[in-house]
Amino acid sequence: MTTTPSTAPETVDVLIVGAGPTGLLLAGDLAAQGISVTLVERRPHRTNNMTRAFAVHARTLELLDSRGLADELIRKGTPLTSLRFFGKLSLDLSRLRTRFPFVLITPQYEVEHLLERRARTAGVHLRYETELTSLHQNAAAQSVTAELREADGSRTTLTARYLVGTDGMRSPVRHALGLPFPGRSVIRSMVLADVRLTDEPSDILTVSGEGDAFAFIAPFGDGWYRVMGWHRAHQAADSDPVDLDELREICRTALGTDFGMHEARWISRFHSDERQVPSYRTGRVFLAGDAAHVHSPAGGQGMNTGLQDAANLSWKLAAVLRGHTADPEALLDSYHAERHPVGANVLRTSGALVRLAMARTPLQRAVRTVTSKTLATVRPASDKAIGMVSGISIAYRAPRGAHPLTAKRAPDLSLREGRLHQLLRDGTFVLVTPDGTAAPASPAPLVHAHWQGDRTTTLLVRPDGYIAWASDHPDPAALRAALDR
Repeated sequence: MTTTPSTAPETVDVLIVGAGPTGLLLAGDLAAQGISVTLVERRPHRTNNMTRAFAVHARTLELLDSRGLADELIRKGTPLTSLRFFGKLSLDLSRLRTRFPFVLITPQYEVEHLLERRARTAGVHLRYETELTSLHQNAAAQSVTAELREADGSRTTLTARYLVGTDGMRSPVRHALGLPFPGRSVIRSMVLADVRLTDEPSDILTVSGEGDAFAFIAPFGDGWYRVMGWHRAHQAADSDPVDLDELREICRTALGTDFGMHEARWISRFHSDERQVPSYRTGRVFLAGDAAHVHSPAGGQGMNTGLQDAANLSWKLAAVLRGHTADPEALLDSYHAERHPVGANVLRTSGALVRLAMARTPLQRAVRTVTSKTLATVRPASDKAIGMVSGISIAYRAPRGAHPLTAKRAPDLSLREGRLHQLLRDGTFVLVTPDGTAAPASPAPLVHAHWQGDRTTTLLVRPDGYIAWASDHPDPAALRAALDR
């Protein structure tokens, strides 16, 4: 089905290509700030259960909480307080200092349902079965012109002030920009299927590797399970035939049982790449999510990283489009400066996990054993791993001489006016001050809140929940400069 109205606008503030979680979150954020947004997607409008994503990590839940969506999503999934990767390597997420000390196991389509509903309510113009065929940037007109092909083969042209590609690993936007996507395949011949199981696994999330195989099992919650498996001895091309017997054998090798696997409604073979685009911004065009970075599914960080890309970019685009910043180019450049290192780190950590799972030689397996024991017994090492996988420890680079809290994630502070995440739901900055401090004039909307106790630090929290500026002493001039930036 197509949802293209006959009154489709020909000019918008932002055109987003790709209606996965990243594009939907970005679109909803922008529209909620009064920005006109069109979101195009080449697929028909239907539930897509072909996703590999099942994990919603703590930092992503915090971002959803600041949009009023986390509690509803949690009701649709199953919280898991520990993550087991292979053998004895397990991470205790209950130690996370957050309102969400767990990973939520729920299919990606549940996330998409919530984000699409929010986007539509905010006024996003969604056009399914619509494909980007080319784009052209016009520096003089300060715009991007996109040529689109509709489901019936007709072509239309749409002009936007900015365009964002959230259109996946094979991103037409990235190709239209002529950008390379350097990297390599890290796992070949992964088998993926949706099946029913006669014997229910004892763990909510079943992940393990043994010898030359590893496997992953996660529930959809409706009697179906997503199963993913790999075996070193069977390295076939993506196009080679695959059947349920092959996946059963992988699971028996990796897990000791196939849980009575039967009735596959879908089965396929694929490969997993590690790639990252060199630049997340090219003029008035941005890339986010899998269009900018892809990596192995180890750790379940793919969808989460894309959603965090969107949260970082959305408020910056809104500030520029609404004239709320003194240096628009610097603010937009900060998207790449902040998010590219995060993407690179996710490639490293997920790559390390999958290489440990694929350990073949005695030396590699010894390294895996030492790593597992270290993370199980050395608290600082374990905490660092938990912080990276969950996203809670992600921080950005602060300017030289800045307060130590600058560019760090702000926890969900309990303030006199309410929880910080609740105060962020309007998509504005939140200024946290001691009693008796007057809020300065601000070029952008600002929520002024106060500490409940006698703390004297002043914090300026960005709409994405990171601290833009902090001071332990009153400094009105520095605060005004931070607001202008």
